[in-house]
Amino acid sequence: MSARLRSDLWVAAYRKHLEILNIPCMVVAKGQASSGAVMVKLNTLDGKATALQRSVQPDGTSGWMVVSEGDERDVDHSISKQLNFDPDLWVLEVEDKAGRHLLDDPAFI
Repeated sequence: MSARLRSDLWVAAYRKHLEILNIPCMVVAKGQASSGAVMVKLNTLDGKATALQRSVQPDGTSGWMVVSEGDERDVDHSISKQLNFDPDLWVLEVEDKAGRHLLDDPAFI
């Protein structure tokens, strides 16, 4: 059995890491503190966006999968639908013209 980091602590660490690199990140929806799922919206500030959510593979490893991408309004609509389905969901918005979200860093997988 593996210990799982509380969602609120993961969010705080992720935001601090982005802050150090001067990448803005806002909490759009505050989910359940101990175990809420986390979705990250990457806004490239050109009208496009990508929504990513952690997923667990059949072999037990985790990674981030694209839930929605394209026009920012369409991505926002997809996120709204997910929030209606899961009120415990955390939604973070990262704004970076270069498209950096740092979710591929092993610390955040």
